[in-house]
Amino acid sequence: MKIGAVSDHRTREGGAIIYPVYSRRSRGLSVGINLFPDRKLCSFDCPYCEVFPFRTDIVFSVDTMKTALSSCLREAAENGETVKDICFSGNGEPTLSPEFPEALETAKALRDEFSAGAKLVLITNGTGLLDDRTFSVLAAAAKRDSGLHIWLKLDAGTEAWYREIDRSDIPFKRLTGAFTAFAAQGSPFTLQTMICRVNGVLPPPEEEAAWLDLAAALADTSEKAGGGIRSVQIYGKVRPAPEDPLTEPVPRETLDRRAALLNETLECAGIAARAEVF
Repeated sequence: MKIGAVSDHRTREGGAIIYPVYSRRSRGLSVGINLFPDRKLCSFDCPYCEVFPFRTDIVFSVDTMKTALSSCLREAAENGETVKDICFSGNGEPTLSPEFPEALETAKALRDEFSAGAKLVLITNGTGLLDDRTFSVLAAAAKRDSGLHIWLKLDAGTEAWYREIDRSDIPFKRLTGAFTAFAAQGSPFTLQTMICRVNGVLPPPEEEAAWLDLAAALADTSEKAGGGIRSVQIYGKVRPAPEDPLTEPVPRETLDRRAALLNETLECAGIAARAEVF
């Protein structure tokens, strides 16, 4: 099993369906599942996205994923490697794949067989929550014992910055409304926020304030519903992207400051969630 470094995700663009990497946010070995080995498919167009243009003739199937994932997990166990998580991410938004629900069930079964201590993770921009069926699948999976850990993207607090950092045609209020509805039914999740410069500009003060309010409101809604946000992951740009230098990294101090502001807001409101910087 060839394991990539934290910054090495290029095997996905070569058509890999399963790609093990050492991940800073997973704090160890993460086994990635890529539902789009043939092309990028996403409902966002983030300028910081590290997926470079590519095309292959490789077709995803659950059977192919099952074979590759079982082999990877078996080899990890034989080599004494601890798998921290099995993560749906890949070349786009995983919930756009019609095979995602079956792939999720298959990954869970293999996790239970080979790496029972590993988390099952979905990294998502949340647009799947606008679809009733996907909403139900994610809500049920997140509530199970040893269930799905949902890492939900929240890059912006205002429509204006959302248009800069995520560049989606989906109205921001419609998307955050779906986030609020998901939080209100009690399924736990993690918020993820990318902070970087776009066209040389940092998120403006009004954006930062709106983001703090929105993140705190989602945490409060989730906690009152018996769920709770597990954590808020604040991270910066570290990988090259096709549109460089449209987006640029920010100093670590900028990330630490945002985390400190949110933690102060959450603590004052008596909310258990906490922000971390990655």
